[in-house]
Amino acid sequence: MVDSFLEKYLDALLAQVLDPAKRIHLAYLATALVIAIAWLMWVKRVSFIRALRAGFDRRVFLGASGRADLRVFLINQAIMLALSPLLLGRLVVAGAVYLFLADALHNPGGLLIWPQWLVAALFTVSYFLLDDASRYGLHRLLHEWPMLWAFHKVHHSARTLSPLTVYRTHPVESILFALRGAIVQGGVTAVFVFVFGTQVNLLTVLGASVVVFAFNVTGANLRHSHIHLRYWSGLEHVFISPFQHQLHHSSAPQHFNRNYGAMLAIWDWLGGTLVISKGQARPRFGLSRRPDAREQSLFGLYLLPFMDSLSVLRRRLSTWLSRARGAISVFVKPLL
Repeated sequence: MVDSFLEKYLDALLAQVLDPAKRIHLAYLATALVIAIAWLMWVKRVSFIRALRAGFDRRVFLGASGRADLRVFLINQAIMLALSPLLLGRLVVAGAVYLFLADALHNPGGLLIWPQWLVAALFTVSYFLLDDASRYGLHRLLHEWPMLWAFHKVHHSARTLSPLTVYRTHPVESILFALRGAIVQGGVTAVFVFVFGTQVNLLTVLGASVVVFAFNVTGANLRHSHIHLRYWSGLEHVFISPFQHQLHHSSAPQHFNRNYGAMLAIWDWLGGTLVISKGQARPRFGLSRRPDAREQSLFGLYLLPFMDSLSVLRRRLSTWLSRARGAISVFVKPLL
């Protein structure tokens, strides 16, 4: 059993760099490096050698924060592999929603027959938009709800950003995002299969969604990096640039709770949380200006969030009990 788990674990690690659906696929890392070097040479006017050295800055990858990113990446792969059989799956959600629609509408599905290319395009776009919007919504809740922020701040405790930082998440947050994906993606799939039947297909490139492929191959890994690549201001109202996401990681108060979007900036624009890169100085990363040694320790990364969340819960319960006693006293006093 141990040997089987270890084999699955090693396969999961390899998949991260060999599966085109994964963020740190080798091809995506390579294109991000090419984009970074081109950006530094064109905008910063540095030589190719200096640009290449900047792309492999040892302080980023081998510093305390970078080493913590690697530890969390390796540990979380094992945790999520162990938990995966217990988590709600996308196909389970899709099946449940499909059966509900069929029963509620007294119809087995396949209501419309449209050209397959049109169905695939509509499904791909709908899948992407709803998935991205739900990512924005959950990400915003992780910041605005103190009990959830206790776990999400593990991601923001990174003092340097590298492609591995995207995996620097507490398992509680990973579970929440996995459930979000199962519900949203499964729900969208079920509705489309019910309406269009077997015509439903996702447009893919090398087995990955065409949207995910395009996002990753155009430098998605630079969002968690020290390369401050900006877009034009107008474009940054539509797509989140690497620099905009780096501002999201800024320790400066004016950047707190900004730029929640994963791919699209539209949700931030509509939600009043958008900050564009124009006029913004290079940010310092982390939870605060002053580092805390616990931020990069396994205790701070895995156990402290539970303690902080319970502390928030205790304060909330104390406040509710105090209000309840006050309300009761209003009714009881006249009777005494």
